[in-house]
Amino acid sequence: MLDSIVDNYFLILERLGEKIELIEEELITNPSQKTLQLINNLRREMIFLRRSVWPLRDVINSLERNESLLIRESTKIYLRDVYDHTIQVIDTVETFRDMLSGMLDIYLSSISNKMNEIMKVLTIIATIFIPLTFIVGLYGMNFKYMPELEWKWGYPLILFLMSAVVVFMLFYFRKKKWF
Repeated sequence: MLDSIVDNYFLILERLGEKIELIEEELITNPSQKTLQLINNLRREMIFLRRSVWPLRDVINSLERNESLLIRESTKIYLRDVYDHTIQVIDTVETFRDMLSGMLDIYLSSISNKMNEIMKVLTIIATIFIPLTFIVGLYGMNFKYMPELEWKWGYPLILFLMSAVVVFMLFYFRKKKWF
């Protein structure tokens, strides 16, 4: 009966391994909040499975080492086999837990990379608009004696200057391979 129980753990581990593979594929292609929930659910299942197998290992070990007259030497061979299987189950559970921890790290780093890309785009946009804001603020002041205000080509010159600043900054960012 113990052998049957332990063998059924292998079936459970096989299904969990398939789930882990599916989540791993999803994590690589499209990490989402759903993926994070699946990883956490599987981690909880692994903890539950470990908690249920660990005492079984102790029971089988004590039966194998017990010098009771109720357990024959021929039965102890089977108990050693069952004990080895429980050790394999525990090792597999630990491996799956490590894989899930690694997948959680991958998820967090991919989210961090996405955030970095977003911040880079926002920084580039802000960097382009800072000099434009300065120019507009300078020429938006109410001074009576600004030479460019009375000049016929003042407005087009400022527009050209602002466009040149944008083109120059875009060219500079492209040359630095920031986008």
